[in-house]
Amino acid sequence: MRTITKWVSALAFDATADTGHTVRIDTAVESGGLGSGMNPKRMLLGSLAGCSGMDVVDILRKMKVNFTKLEIDTSAEQTEEHPKVFKFINMIYRCDAPAEDIDKVNRAVALSHEKYCGISAMLSKHCKIDYKVELIG
Repeated sequence: MRTITKWVSALAFDATADTGHTVRIDTAVESGGLGSGMNPKRMLLGSLAGCSGMDVVDILRKMKVNFTKLEIDTSAEQTEEHPKVFKFINMIYRCDAPAEDIDKVNRAVALSHEKYCGISAMLSKHCKIDYKVELIG
């Protein structure tokens, strides 16, 4: 696994993976960036949600749970002093699975965090990650 990250201008960078996929990492204009991409910490939250979300979708499919929507609302609070790190992370998994499958959705999310999601495993060594499931219509 490898990425090459190249400076574009201001505080914007393009990170290209060995798969050929590129993402823009940047910050707000008022912070010296171009406003052309997510800042690194927001991207980290998105990566956590994406990693866990992939697990949850895979597990729910194996459990034969019918759903068409999965949304993960991820938020964090960071320290005031440098280096500014996450104090905690909150995740809300919103899924349109049938009400009778709520236990399966909860189990899939727990399995992701307890066993499969490497990003959750890494981040949880440094800050608490809380999560809950909400069924949506």
